[in-house]
Parts: sequence; C-alpha cells; structure tokens
Amino acid sequence: MITATISAFRKDMKSYLNKVTQNFETLIINRGEDSGVVVISLEEYNALQATQHELSSQVNEKRLDAAITKFRNGQSFSKDLIEE
Repeated sequence: MITATISAFRKDMKSYLNKVTQNFETLIINRGEDSGVVVISLEEYNALQATQHELSSQVNEKRLDAAITKFRNGQSFSKDLIEE
C-alpha cells in the first residue's frame, strides 16, 4: 500500500498511477483528518466487483464454501478442457 498527499500525487501522478496499475498497489491519497481517496487498478476493481457479486447470494456463497472445503479436503478433481 502506498500513501501520498494530494500535493505529492499532483507532482508525480504518472508514477503513482504506474505503480497502481503495474504492481497492483493500492494508493491512498490523504486529504486531511480521517479523509482520503483510495486508488486501485481497474483489474483489481473488476475482481472485487466479481467477488461481491458471487457472495451477494447466500446460495452462491454456500456453493463456493462447499467447493473450497472439498478442495482443502482433497476431494477435488481435474478435467481437461476441450479446445476447438
């Protein structure tokens, strides 16, 4: 995680954004007491949105938990994908 003031961010915006997108860093821009902005890459944002969607339904959450439990207990299997 990277932190910066607004002034520092303005001076070197490109460098900060490169770190966020290339290194999957999270950037927090401080804006005073208990105030700030969080900058994450689009890829990270999309992953968070997908996770939120998958966990928004209790049925999906239970299915995912069951799959994780099976995997951890060695009850998983692999299948070859058919490429066309």
